Amino acid sequence: MHFTPELLEKINSKGVRCHFVTLHVGLDTFRPVEESDPREHTIHQEYGVVSPEVVRELNLAKSEDRRVVCVGTTSARLVEAAAHISETDGVCPFSNWVELFILPGYRFRVMDALITNFHLPRSTLLMMVSAFAGKEFILRAYRDAADLKYRFYSFGDAMLIL
Repeated sequence: MHFTPELLEKINSKGVRCHFVTLHVGLDTFRPVEESDPREHTIHQEYGVVSPEVVRELNLAKSEDRRVVCVGTTSARLVEAAAHISETDGVCPFSNWVELFILPGYRFRVMDALITNFHLPRSTLLMMVSAFAGKEFILRAYRDAADLKYRFYSFGDAMLIL
């Protein structure tokens, strides 16, 4: 939602390679975690596709020690799911249901950086962001964002986590 065709053109002109995956996001993505222990939360399933062409590019980037930046927690979850079914250290083509619930302690295999919105409390998306950047770091970033009146949720402001 944050990337206009003009912005994508500027990004490409800088030599950044942009590739696209498909994940059919359901309303359950935004359902808050109500369990006191998040590990007891049942994550929704969403159908996703990572094409062979994207897999080649992801694996090439990793082999060349280039950074893989996922845009959105949904794309991050999808490429990580594709890495989980791979029999190698890389990613394999994927066309299936995704139910990967990423919590703190998770070891990311593909994503090196993330562009994402500011998510609501008790959301699976906030938990994934905390798993990637660390809970304390995210809490501090969210306090700063609230103080600066950033907009939260899907149509809000975005952040880049390196």
